[in-house]
This record gives sequence, structure tokens and C-alpha cells, in this order.
Amino acid sequence: MSKFVEAVELYKSEMDKLGISYDETLLTAVVKGLGPSIYNADSSKVSSSDKTELDRVKSNFLIKKLGLSDSPALDEGIQSAVDQLGASNRNKYRAMFYYLLVKHFGKESIYG
Repeated sequence: MSKFVEAVELYKSEMDKLGISYDETLLTAVVKGLGPSIYNADSSKVSSSDKTELDRVKSNFLIKKLGLSDSPALDEGIQSAVDQLGASNRNKYRAMFYYLLVKHFGKESIYG
């Protein structure tokens, strides 16, 4: 099994544990879009307690990648992802976090 497939299986397993339903095709596309960052222990996760990290998610992913305009709704979407993954969960994988944001904002077509 390739490292990529192992990563996707890990994220699916984690989402199952958390009771989050997912579209496997979309999840795989989001993982693929993250490139090599999924293989690095630090960059593969989102630190929800780090304001700088969340600002980076907002500017680099939500605004640049998904094409959204900066507004309080973006912060609400980020908070929704944090809530779904669990604020105290240390394994907020970036792929899962971004998947939840894509679904929250209805931007699945970007990965179509």
C-alpha cells in the first residue's frame, strides 16, 4: 500500500471514529491537493489553539484556494471544523479539517 493510500485510510478511520460522514472521492481529492504536507507530522495537522495557524488556513486555503471573500463567516466555518473534530483532539489532521471546510462552504466543485 502506498503512503498516499495509507494516509487516506488513516483520515477515513479517524472520521469514522468521530462519527463524521464523508464522501470518499472528495476526501481523496482534498488529500491529493495537500501534496507532500500530509507526510510531515507537523504540517499534516492544524493547531486550533494557534491564532497564526488559523489565520493561515483562512488566507491560504479559504481565500486563495476556495476563492472566498474575507468575512466573519470564514471564522465561523473554521470554528465549526474545530468543533466537529473536537477542540481537545490533538489529531486535527489538515486533510480532515480542509474537507470539513470544503463541505461547510459548498465548494466541492473545486475538487470535481
